[in-house]
Amino acid sequence: MAFYSIEKRTTSEGEIRYRCTVGVKKDGKYLFRERQTFSKQALAKTWGVSRVADLEANGLPSESKVSTMTFGDLMDLYMKHPHITYGKTKSETLSLIRKCEIANTPLSEMNQNTYIQHCQFRASQGAGPATTRNDIVFIGSVLSAAKPMFNVDVRLDDFSYAKYQMNKLRMTTSSQKRSRRPTQDETDRLIESLKAREKSSYKNIPFSEIFMFSILTCMRVGEVTRIRWEDIDHVQKAVVVRDRKDPRKKIGNHMKVALLGEAWEIVMRQPKREECIFPFRPKNISLTFAQERNRLGISDLRYHDLRREGVSRLFEAGFTIEEVAQVSGHRSLSTLWQVYTELFPKSLHDRYDELQKIKLSLKQEEPVDEK
Repeated sequence: MAFYSIEKRTTSEGEIRYRCTVGVKKDGKYLFRERQTFSKQALAKTWGVSRVADLEANGLPSESKVSTMTFGDLMDLYMKHPHITYGKTKSETLSLIRKCEIANTPLSEMNQNTYIQHCQFRASQGAGPATTRNDIVFIGSVLSAAKPMFNVDVRLDDFSYAKYQMNKLRMTTSSQKRSRRPTQDETDRLIESLKAREKSSYKNIPFSEIFMFSILTCMRVGEVTRIRWEDIDHVQKAVVVRDRKDPRKKIGNHMKVALLGEAWEIVMRQPKREECIFPFRPKNISLTFAQERNRLGISDLRYHDLRREGVSRLFEAGFTIEEVAQVSGHRSLSTLWQVYTELFPKSLHDRYDELQKIKLSLKQEEPVDEK
């Protein structure tokens, strides 16, 4: 027989909440259990009475595995499924979520507050609103796949309501567009500092050349370390960049990229000792960059900002948006358009003044009617 109980709780902010538990037991063991938390006791009671009546009338969900499965169990099914593929960022985030308390929560007990509490916990660890937004987006991916892929019932409405509320309260936000570029002085200092680090590198990692190569090719550090000698096109002075990041295609997104100017010279200077041109761990390269940046007192500069620096240099050299995209690999030209318009807000005024001068010049050259 179904039953409900209400528990009065105090949140970390000192607010009173009422958690209603609805369950069905047999021989002292739960056959089914779910919970919801409310701001008022009357609301908790109304929900409890309603759910008990529904269970008494319709019985337990016959096809649902929700009563015995935790969210972590569902994540394992999702992450191990052979037809569900995703990139490195999502993989790392899901692995982190798998270690959090939310993974131990039974699906039958997950409600709106479950997701909010997870974000509050992540924020207490230092995660910003953009990071917690990634958590919520990827949690949503797992929940959305539950029924069609694994025949597991979940309450997607609770997730949607919590997601909306967290966005409204700015607990989760999209990442801010960055416009940081290294100055010429910062670039020079970093190159000299990275050259010094090369002398103590037991793997002889050419940190300074990788730094400049990242700027000149607009490649991410992971892409730089994946390029192979066999993919070099000596005739076109180009290289195939394997598995470039693409929101629509996670694997096999290969792209031939021209190695312009010094980028080609840097590649030609590298010793052919392994399959890859730069056979080093991306983490070692970005970590060394961060250490030297901090030692030099350069603030708010990330390795990924070198990609924007490379794009900006191409625009300043006179390349069109479409031509820059062939180097940077951007699938959305609107992203490059934002960079372009931030670089050249004054150019429109200059062009307007130029047109006005031409118009005035033509007017002055018009023949005078002597009549």
